[in-house]
Amino acid sequence: MVLLNLYNCLQTYLVLGALLFGFGVYGLIVRRTIIGMLISSEFILAAASTNFMAFNRFLAPDPTIGQIFTLFIMAIAAAEASIAISIVIAVYRNYKSIDVEDLGDLQG
Repeated sequence: MVLLNLYNCLQTYLVLGALLFGFGVYGLIVRRTIIGMLISSEFILAAASTNFMAFNRFLAPDPTIGQIFTLFIMAIAAAEASIAISIVIAVYRNYKSIDVEDLGDLQG
């Protein structure tokens, strides 16, 4: 019965979204490779999608609004992933590394 109460509670989804967002920010700060940073940014987008869907389920009068926002976030995440992977491949071909610290000569 306790699980039913957690399932029907907005705070449960907001805590899940906050955890995903925290993992994403932590990953962006700690990770040294571009692929790790890309995965962390996907966590941040998943947190935003979770919050949109939670607010949609519990607070919105029209249930399609949160779903539309989530679809836009998914499209942006897919485009971001494809562009980032192409950049990672191009950087690896030129520098033979995807470590962010090795790419210091890209500045300026």
